Amino acid sequence: MAGLDLESLIFIGLAFAIGGVLKGATGAGAPIVAVPVLAIFYDVQTAVALFVMPNIVSNLIQFVQYRHANERPGFTLKFALAGALGAAFGTLLLAFMSSRFLVLAVGLVIFAYIAFRLFRPDWKLDQPLAEKLVGPFGGLAGILQGAAGISAPVSVTFLNAMRMDRTQFIVTISVFFLAMGLVQLPLQVWFQIMNIERFIQSCIALLPLTLFLPVGAAIGKTLSPALFDKMVLVILAILGCKMLFDSLLA
Repeated sequence: MAGLDLESLIFIGLAFAIGGVLKGATGAGAPIVAVPVLAIFYDVQTAVALFVMPNIVSNLIQFVQYRHANERPGFTLKFALAGALGAAFGTLLLAFMSSRFLVLAVGLVIFAYIAFRLFRPDWKLDQPLAEKLVGPFGGLAGILQGAAGISAPVSVTFLNAMRMDRTQFIVTISVFFLAMGLVQLPLQVWFQIMNIERFIQSCIALLPLTLFLPVGAAIGKTLSPALFDKMVLVILAILGCKMLFDSLLA
């Protein structure tokens, strides 16, 4: 990646590798590590652009691996389409506006959800209600993905509330992330957020993330449903802290 010394490149590569392990184990979480590290060295537009190809390819891989577990194809499709539409609007925000207040609001919602789960650990979002909410939550998550490069605070919170098992969770979230990435890429090119240099760098970033996906997948197979649920809540807590920190200090 142009302009960076070897130590910085190793640091970025390590972040993507750790993100790959997390992605392989839980189906989400790679942007938690990679995007903040990229933001240390680049502006927000560049950081979001550099994660597009790792997002598309890693989720395509996971969809192929877990497609047999897609027991709710209609729900998955609705979630993905809503996310794609939201990502289109979020990319407009990335091109022309600050996403600071959106990020702050979502960060506060995350902590409200975590607190609720701690007080009501057995609560579950029923499928009929989830079907009614899939559009709004998918759209909001897509907006966040397009504007800030991280949609998990909304998308993962929503799916976690449904208490999906690991394989159903991964196939649902992979289709969702893939749909958003396929919308982000051409729109970023149109708005000149993505250029040839950034595209090449984004493709290079694929290597450490995809190489460590199988490591995470092997770890994920050993997780009990309870431990998987706790790991997702930890991921959300880390995301919430980052979002509050970024929005308040921006």
